[in-house]
Amino acid sequence: MKKISIPLLVAALCLLAFITIALSISDNQIHRFDAVLINWIQGMESPGMTRFMQFFTWIGSELQVVVITAIVMLILYVFLHYKRELLFLASVLIGSTVLNALLKLVFQRARPTIHRIIEVSGYSFPSGHSMAAFSLYGGLAFLIWKHIPSFTGRVCMIVASTGFILMIGISRIYLGVHYPSDIVGGYFLSGCWLSTCIWFYRRYLQRLSQLQAKSFA
Repeated sequence: MKKISIPLLVAALCLLAFITIALSISDNQIHRFDAVLINWIQGMESPGMTRFMQFFTWIGSELQVVVITAIVMLILYVFLHYKRELLFLASVLIGSTVLNALLKLVFQRARPTIHRIIEVSGYSFPSGHSMAAFSLYGGLAFLIWKHIPSFTGRVCMIVASTGFILMIGISRIYLGVHYPSDIVGGYFLSGCWLSTCIWFYRRYLQRLSQLQAKSFA
């Protein structure tokens, strides 16, 4: 019996969840979920909280993601000589960006208009900030995991990456520029894409290892 691939299983489950959310948006069945979360998150509004949320939105903005990615790739290529890891991360981020742009055009969901703290343009679903955050910090967590030997170090890395992903998404709801379903849908879509890239990356490494074994045989 063939072993089930965990990354492909995760990708399939994430895709199913994304499709469910997308269909709910199309049928206007998800407004209650959005309204409850928006009221709860925006109910925490204060000057200090607004600055806090604006910081995370800034961290998750396009320019900052490009800068962070460039720094990470420079470290991977120049200092650690990780060419394969660099290609993996680039594939995750580029693919996520393309998927987001295409699906925004497909769904053309308007952004929330009630209590918007900052002004942005463009369509709402799925959230570009949430997809970029999940792809970047999720991809980094996957690459760094095997290089952290201690359990405590791995837990700290997971907590930090999860914290950034969640806070960037929540900041978009707080600032009134996304519905919660935009954020959750973006997470699931990026989870699907990241898991698919992990599967291809592992398959590539396995085949490379097999070829190297045959060459030394």
